[in-house]
Amino acid sequence: VEEYGRIDVLHNNAGIPQTATPVEDVSEATWDRIQNVNLKSAFLGAKYAVPEMREQGGGVILNTASTAGIRPRTGLSAYAASKGGMITLTKQLAYELADHGIRVNAICPVATDTAMLPQFAGDDLSVEGMADTIPLGRLAEPDDIADAAVFLASESAAMITGTALEVDGGRDI
Repeated sequence: VEEYGRIDVLHNNAGIPQTATPVEDVSEATWDRIQNVNLKSAFLGAKYAVPEMREQGGGVILNTASTAGIRPRTGLSAYAASKGGMITLTKQLAYELADHGIRVNAICPVATDTAMLPQFAGDDLSVEGMADTIPLGRLAEPDDIADAAVFLASESAAMITGTALEVDGGRDI
């Protein structure tokens, strides 16, 4: 606000992975860290951006969730819970803030070709095997996610709020 005078778009995009781990082996510290980075950070971002957006008459909040919040897989209890929570937080905020002209949407990427991806691999699924679970036959690229964010932040999406947009190559079918 100091630099640009307003907040048009807040993109809550912080996130950390979880190495595939059986739920009984997930430490409380790991659980808390994943919830804090992946979910609590989005709550705090919204908490402090919303008053500015209300005052200016609107804005857009984008939350990066995950296909894991829709269709979990073995060993990602903390991660899937954080991303499922992100989807529910998105829907709650969309409902709560619509009267103020603030649209809120989530982007749910499938496995994306980034340096973080190998940390998700486990005994049941390799990075190479992840692409085989996607009907379009490939991992997402960062530009796939960026294009979705640009669209959701644009006036072309003016009637879209409370949506969890699956950028998943068909994985959640």
